[in-house]
Amino acid sequence: MSDRLQILTTSAEKLGLALSAEQYQTLLRYLDLILKWNKVYNLTALRDPAEALTHHLIDSLSAVPPLQRHLATLGQGARLLDVGSGGGLPGVVFAICCPELSVSCVDTVGKKAAFVQQVALELKLRNLRGVHARVESLTEPYEVVSSRAFASLLDFTTWSQAALAEQGVWLAMKGKHPDAELAALPATVEVFHVEPLSVPGLDAERCIVWMKRK
Repeated sequence: MSDRLQILTTSAEKLGLALSAEQYQTLLRYLDLILKWNKVYNLTALRDPAEALTHHLIDSLSAVPPLQRHLATLGQGARLLDVGSGGGLPGVVFAICCPELSVSCVDTVGKKAAFVQQVALELKLRNLRGVHARVESLTEPYEVVSSRAFASLLDFTTWSQAALAEQGVWLAMKGKHPDAELAALPATVEVFHVEPLSVPGLDAERCIVWMKRK
Protein backbone atom coordinates (compact mmCIF):
# COMPACT_ATOMS: atom_id res chain seq x y z
CA MET A 1 0.00 0.00 0.00
CA SER A 2 1.36 3.43 -0.93
CA ASP A 3 2.02 6.02 1.77
CA ARG A 4 -0.78 8.23 0.43
CA LEU A 5 -3.30 5.40 0.46
CA GLN A 6 -2.21 4.40 3.97
CA ILE A 7 -2.67 7.96 5.27
CA LEU A 8 -6.03 8.32 3.51
CA THR A 9 -7.33 4.95 4.75
CA THR A 10 -6.23 5.55 8.33
CA SER A 11 -7.74 9.05 8.31
CA ALA A 12 -11.07 7.81 6.93
CA GLU A 13 -11.21 5.09 9.58
CA LYS A 14 -10.56 7.68 12.31
CA LEU A 15 -13.48 9.68 10.92
CA GLY A 16 -15.66 6.56 11.08
CA LEU A 17 -16.03 6.40 7.30
CA ALA A 18 -16.63 3.09 5.55
CA LEU A 19 -15.30 3.53 2.00
CA SER A 20 -14.61 0.91 -0.67
CA ALA A 21 -11.18 0.29 -2.20
CA GLU A 22 -12.54 1.84 -5.39
CA GLN A 23 -13.60 5.03 -3.55
CA TYR A 24 -10.12 5.40 -2.03
CA GLN A 25 -8.53 5.05 -5.47
CA THR A 26 -10.99 7.56 -6.95
CA LEU A 27 -10.19 10.09 -4.21
CA LEU A 28 -6.46 9.77 -4.91
CA ARG A 29 -7.01 10.04 -8.67
CA TYR A 30 -9.01 13.21 -8.03
CA LEU A 31 -6.12 14.63 -5.98
CA ASP A 32 -3.74 13.78 -8.84
CA LEU A 33 -5.99 15.66 -11.27
CA ILE A 34 -5.97 18.73 -9.00
CA LEU A 35 -2.17 18.68 -8.78
CA LYS A 36 -1.82 18.07 -12.54
CA TRP A 37 -4.23 20.83 -13.65
CA ASN A 38 -3.27 23.26 -10.92
CA LYS A 39 -0.43 24.64 -13.04
CA VAL A 40 -2.89 25.59 -15.79
CA TYR A 41 -6.08 26.38 -13.89
CA ASN A 42 -4.69 27.76 -10.60
CA LEU A 43 -7.12 25.62 -8.59
CA THR A 44 -5.33 25.89 -5.24
CA ALA A 45 -2.43 27.72 -3.63
CA LEU A 46 -1.12 24.41 -2.28
CA ARG A 47 1.50 22.82 -4.51
CA ASP A 48 2.88 20.18 -2.14
CA PRO A 49 1.15 16.78 -2.65
CA ALA A 50 1.39 15.76 1.03
CA GLU A 51 -0.06 19.08 2.15
CA ALA A 52 -2.83 18.89 -0.45
CA LEU A 53 -3.73 15.40 0.80
CA THR A 54 -4.25 16.62 4.37
CA HIS A 55 -5.41 20.21 3.89
CA HIS A 56 -7.78 19.52 0.99
CA LEU A 57 -8.78 15.88 0.67
CA ILE A 58 -8.86 14.78 4.33
CA ASP A 59 -10.17 18.19 5.46
CA SER A 60 -13.11 17.77 3.05
CA LEU A 61 -13.57 14.13 4.11
CA SER A 62 -14.15 15.26 7.70
CA ALA A 63 -17.51 16.73 6.64
CA VAL A 64 -18.70 13.50 4.99
CA PRO A 65 -19.93 11.64 8.14
CA PRO A 66 -22.07 14.63 9.27
CA LEU A 67 -23.41 14.97 5.72
CA GLN A 68 -24.22 11.24 5.54
CA ARG A 69 -26.12 11.45 8.84
CA HIS A 70 -28.19 14.30 7.41
CA LEU A 71 -28.78 12.51 4.09
CA ALA A 72 -30.12 9.49 5.99
CA THR A 73 -33.08 11.67 7.01
CA LEU A 74 -33.86 12.72 3.42
CA GLY A 75 -34.34 9.50 1.47
CA GLN A 76 -33.31 8.94 -2.15
CA GLY A 77 -32.69 11.56 -4.82
CA ALA A 78 -31.23 14.34 -2.66
CA ARG A 79 -29.37 17.14 -4.43
CA LEU A 80 -26.44 19.17 -3.14
CA LEU A 81 -25.10 22.47 -4.47
CA ASP A 82 -21.48 23.27 -3.57
CA VAL A 83 -21.01 27.05 -3.79
CA GLY A 84 -17.70 28.68 -4.80
CA SER A 85 -16.44 25.17 -5.32
CA GLY A 86 -13.21 26.09 -7.10
CA GLY A 87 -11.48 22.80 -7.93
CA GLY A 88 -14.40 20.89 -6.41
CA LEU A 89 -13.67 20.94 -2.69
CA PRO A 90 -15.65 19.59 -0.92
CA GLY A 91 -18.22 18.90 -3.66
CA VAL A 92 -16.23 16.27 -5.59
CA VAL A 93 -15.30 14.50 -2.34
CA PHE A 94 -19.01 14.44 -1.40
CA ALA A 95 -19.87 13.00 -4.84
CA ILE A 96 -17.27 10.23 -4.51
CA CYS A 97 -18.25 9.28 -0.95
CA CYS A 98 -22.04 9.62 -1.38
CA PRO A 99 -22.84 8.05 -4.78
CA GLU A 100 -26.60 8.34 -4.15
CA LEU A 101 -26.27 12.14 -3.88
CA SER A 102 -26.51 14.37 -6.95
CA VAL A 103 -23.77 17.05 -6.64
CA SER A 104 -23.48 20.31 -8.58
CA CYS A 105 -20.34 22.43 -8.08
CA VAL A 106 -20.91 26.07 -9.01
CA ASP A 107 -18.15 28.62 -9.58
CA THR A 108 -17.99 32.00 -11.31
CA VAL A 109 -14.64 31.04 -12.88
CA GLY A 110 -15.28 29.10 -16.09
CA LYS A 111 -12.00 27.19 -15.95
CA LYS A 112 -12.82 25.81 -12.50
CA ALA A 113 -16.32 24.68 -13.50
CA ALA A 114 -14.80 23.08 -16.62
CA PHE A 115 -12.26 21.27 -14.44
CA VAL A 116 -15.06 19.75 -12.34
CA GLN A 117 -16.77 18.62 -15.55
CA GLN A 118 -13.48 17.02 -16.62
CA VAL A 119 -13.19 15.27 -13.24
CA ALA A 120 -16.74 13.90 -13.60
CA LEU A 121 -15.82 12.56 -17.05
CA GLU A 122 -12.42 11.07 -16.18
CA LEU A 123 -13.52 9.51 -12.89
CA LYS A 124 -16.90 8.38 -14.32
CA LEU A 125 -18.86 10.23 -11.63
CA ARG A 126 -22.37 10.33 -13.08
CA ASN A 127 -23.66 12.16 -9.98
CA LEU A 128 -21.33 15.15 -10.45
CA ARG A 129 -21.47 18.25 -12.65
CA GLY A 130 -19.64 21.55 -12.83
CA VAL A 131 -21.73 24.70 -13.26
CA HIS A 132 -20.29 27.99 -14.53
CA ALA A 133 -22.60 30.63 -13.04
CA ARG A 134 -23.13 33.10 -10.25
CA VAL A 135 -24.92 31.28 -7.45
CA GLU A 136 -27.47 34.12 -7.22
CA SER A 137 -28.73 33.11 -10.69
CA LEU A 138 -29.55 29.53 -9.65
CA THR A 139 -33.16 28.89 -8.64
CA GLU A 140 -33.68 25.12 -8.92
CA PRO A 141 -34.04 23.67 -5.41
CA TYR A 142 -31.28 21.80 -3.57
CA GLU A 143 -31.79 19.95 -0.27
CA VAL A 144 -28.24 20.83 0.84
CA VAL A 145 -26.25 23.94 -0.10
CA SER A 146 -22.60 23.66 1.00
CA SER A 147 -19.48 25.80 1.02
CA ARG A 148 -15.91 25.55 2.29
CA ALA A 149 -13.86 28.67 3.03
CA PHE A 150 -16.02 30.50 0.50
CA ALA A 151 -17.46 33.71 2.00
CA SER A 152 -18.96 35.06 5.19
CA LEU A 153 -22.03 33.19 6.46
CA LEU A 154 -24.12 36.27 5.67
CA ASP A 155 -22.96 36.44 2.03
CA PHE A 156 -23.15 32.66 1.58
CA THR A 157 -26.76 32.40 2.80
CA THR A 158 -27.89 35.61 1.05
CA TRP A 159 -26.42 34.70 -2.34
CA SER A 160 -27.65 31.10 -2.31
CA GLN A 161 -31.09 31.48 -0.74
CA ALA A 162 -32.95 31.09 -4.07
CA ALA A 163 -31.27 27.69 -4.59
CA LEU A 164 -32.19 26.31 -1.15
CA ALA A 165 -35.16 23.93 -1.17
CA GLU A 166 -38.04 24.80 1.16
CA GLN A 167 -36.89 22.37 3.86
CA GLY A 168 -33.24 22.54 2.79
CA VAL A 169 -30.15 23.17 4.94
CA TRP A 170 -26.97 25.15 4.54
CA LEU A 171 -23.72 23.34 5.40
CA ALA A 172 -20.86 25.82 5.85
CA MET A 173 -17.38 24.45 6.58
CA LYS A 174 -15.46 26.92 8.73
CA GLY A 175 -12.25 27.12 10.73
CA LYS A 176 -12.61 28.50 14.24
CA HIS A 177 -16.08 29.02 15.71
CA PRO A 178 -17.18 32.08 13.67
CA ASP A 179 -18.80 34.16 16.42
CA ALA A 180 -18.77 37.47 14.54
CA GLU A 181 -20.21 35.90 11.38
CA LEU A 182 -22.94 34.16 13.37
CA ALA A 183 -23.86 37.46 15.02
CA ALA A 184 -24.20 39.14 11.60
CA LEU A 185 -26.79 36.66 10.28
CA PRO A 186 -30.30 38.03 9.66
CA ALA A 187 -33.37 36.90 11.60
CA THR A 188 -34.48 34.89 8.55
CA VAL A 189 -31.60 32.40 9.00
CA GLU A 190 -31.62 29.94 11.88
CA VAL A 191 -28.39 28.29 13.04
CA PHE A 192 -29.48 24.92 14.43
CA HIS A 193 -26.08 23.33 15.05
CA VAL A 194 -22.39 24.27 15.12
CA GLU A 195 -20.63 20.93 14.80
CA PRO A 196 -16.94 20.68 15.72
CA LEU A 197 -14.81 18.67 13.29
CA SER A 198 -11.58 16.84 13.99
CA VAL A 199 -9.36 16.48 10.93
CA PRO A 200 -6.78 13.65 11.21
CA GLY A 201 -3.27 14.98 10.65
CA LEU A 202 -4.36 18.62 10.88
CA ASP A 203 -3.79 20.57 14.07
CA ALA A 204 -6.40 23.25 13.45
CA GLU A 205 -9.90 24.11 14.56
CA ARG A 206 -12.68 23.18 12.15
CA CYS A 207 -16.46 23.18 12.34
CA ILE A 208 -19.64 22.93 10.28
CA VAL A 209 -22.27 25.61 10.72
CA TRP A 210 -25.67 24.07 9.95
CA MET A 211 -28.38 26.58 9.06
CA LYS A 212 -31.92 26.67 7.69
CA ARG A 213 -34.59 29.22 6.90
CA LYS A 214 -36.45 30.43 9.96
